Amino acid sequence: MRQAVILAGGQGSRLKPYTDTRPKPMIEIAGRCLIDHQLGWLAEAGVTDVVVSAGHLHEVLIDHLTAKRQPVRVNTVVEDEPLGRGGGLKYAGKYLPAPDEAWFALNGDVWTRFDLGAMATCHFERGAVATIALAWPRIPWGVVKLDELGRVTDFVEAPPSPYPVNAGVYVFSSEILGLLPDTGDHERSTFPLLAQQRRLAAFPIEGYWRAIDTAKDIREAVRELGAGSS
Repeated sequence: MRQAVILAGGQGSRLKPYTDTRPKPMIEIAGRCLIDHQLGWLAEAGVTDVVVSAGHLHEVLIDHLTAKRQPVRVNTVVEDEPLGRGGGLKYAGKYLPAPDEAWFALNGDVWTRFDLGAMATCHFERGAVATIALAWPRIPWGVVKLDELGRVTDFVEAPPSPYPVNAGVYVFSSEILGLLPDTGDHERSTFPLLAQQRRLAAFPIEGYWRAIDTAKDIREAVRELGAGSS
């Protein structure tokens, strides 16, 4: 697949003061901006064209993206007003160079590495309209293990959740544009509809994933990546 959309228009209010002067996708992890990492990752997967949907501090983001040569062709479009994630995907998707072909989409606040080619293969094999990547985030608290008699046997610090979450990475068939909302969240409208129709597939991630929502996430990502997470 040769095209993708990155959602980069969020306010990033929980990341203040980092996002007072830069948009959320320009947050740095170990000296590298989120969006630079994502563009490089997409290029490695064979993507040649990326549409970036910008909003908050879009001038700063455009300056950053045009200041150096990128590994893909980047077209930055600006939402005149907040459209929500679903509306942002629909708006940016209309600017893709090949609207009749499938495309990747990424939330601009995730740092991850896994096989995008394998995800695309999963999508096509299942004949899905949309495929979502699934991640198992770590629970932010320690948990207690019990035996069958209710006795404590162990304490486990920050174990992975037993339930997967939407990792914010997607593969979409071209028909998705007609199903996305003009404004609002696709997870509350488009995805439930596709799930009912059995046209929504899932791809479990085997690799590193973290959503960068708070200052703690930045610190944890730096620590994890420094410890050798890929």
